[in-house]
Amino acid sequence: MPQSFARLHIHLVFSTKHREPLITDGVRGSLHAYMATVLRNLGCAPVEINSVEDHVHILFELARTVSVSQVVEDVKKSSSKWIKTQGSGLVGFAWQAGYGAFAVSETNVASVRDYIARQREHHQQGSFQDEYRSSLEYHGVAFDERYMWD
Repeated sequence: MPQSFARLHIHLVFSTKHREPLITDGVRGSLHAYMATVLRNLGCAPVEINSVEDHVHILFELARTVSVSQVVEDVKKSSSKWIKTQGSGLVGFAWQAGYGAFAVSETNVASVRDYIARQREHHQQGSFQDEYRSSLEYHGVAFDERYMWD
């Protein structure tokens, strides 16, 4: 086969360090745009990006030339550096060390996109920790609660 093809959607989730509520309305839209640019620069098409005060959800198409871990590292590192320039209250900003990345089938892209778009109303009913645990359980990911939160 002379050509290589891939179409892989990834739902990426990560939080601010210690789930600090630092992603405010004043920075949220610009942060999403910045993250989308980082993704495009990696050859990954952003599909949906949304956040609430303490975490971000990103749905993107993984380019066939990069790994998930490389995308996560670049998005987190670049956006952390950028957000620290957005005001004196953000100079100590940091993302949590870990992340969750989940494959999304083509048939579920629309529902995951809608889920991400509706984060604010979703989190009126539950915490990030509850949501994250549920995602891990749904995807059959084994985890040890003692090492999940930083």
